[in-house]
Amino acid sequence: MKLKDLAAKPQLIKIAIDREDIIEKYGEAVEFWMYDRQSIEQFIKLSSVSYDNPTEVINAVKNIILNEDGSVIINDDETLPPDILMAAVNEVISTLGKS
Repeated sequence: MKLKDLAAKPQLIKIAIDREDIIEKYGEAVEFWMYDRQSIEQFIKLSSVSYDNPTEVINAVKNIILNEDGSVIINDDETLPPDILMAAVNEVISTLGKS
């Protein structure tokens, strides 16, 4: 197989946070979107993160957690409840690990 055959434009994929505690608290699964492929710059940023530092991890993935139109959810003015934020970070890391 040629490496070129694996290259493709990133596509938005829906991620559902469907843990029992989240559904119980919010009444349903919580969804966000992310691209199925990340830029090399994003991977370098993620690889340099200290996973012992939650703030550093959140800053590294906040541009990956998106609305269905591809816009960033977490910005200077808006953030997520802590339980959803940590669950979304875990989903991002888990999804990237499967790629």
